[in-house]
Amino acid sequence: MRRWRFAVITYLREALRRGLLRSDATASDIRRLLTTQYERWWNVDVQPCASKEHFLHYAGRYVRRPPLAQYRILTSSEREVSFRTNDHKLKREVVTRYAPGEFIELLADHVSDHYQHAIRHFGLLSPRSKSQAFGTIFLQLGQQRRSRPRHLSWAYSIEREYGANPLLDSQGERMRLIARRSFHPVIVADA
Repeated sequence: MRRWRFAVITYLREALRRGLLRSDATASDIRRLLTTQYERWWNVDVQPCASKEHFLHYAGRYVRRPPLAQYRILTSSEREVSFRTNDHKLKREVVTRYAPGEFIELLADHVSDHYQHAIRHFGLLSPRSKSQAFGTIFLQLGQQRRSRPRHLSWAYSIEREYGANPLLDSQGERMRLIARRSFHPVIVADA
């Protein structure tokens, strides 16, 4: 625990010294905060995994859940979204309130970009639910849903970027794969 605390605080102090930390607080306030955090007790609990299966069960609990359970959302209006969160300092559940824009910003990091490969969730974020929800949203808006763009071939991408078709030889003839040859490096001994 002491080594981990020392490493983290030292790293943050060095980042502050180099001007890599961005904050609304002044540098002296950040230094004071780092000193306070360095002097308090840190509970670092790193347990070795017994097996790959154990790790997958452990990590899977966090991967397959949405960032905020639907039952925690209390109210949602044009002015405010309120939901229950666990306050670890007070050791009790509290109601947190945000403007809708701020709430969306908080959740945006948890939603994958389009075509980004990630493990999807169940419930509202599952692929089936998303496609049904998107269909309803587009129907309500009276818009047509765009089809998924066609995958571009590697040869087309290279030709578009560099102006040369990689599948044509020096005489302009289309190349064909005839055979594969294995590569054997030649080692030359020093004389």
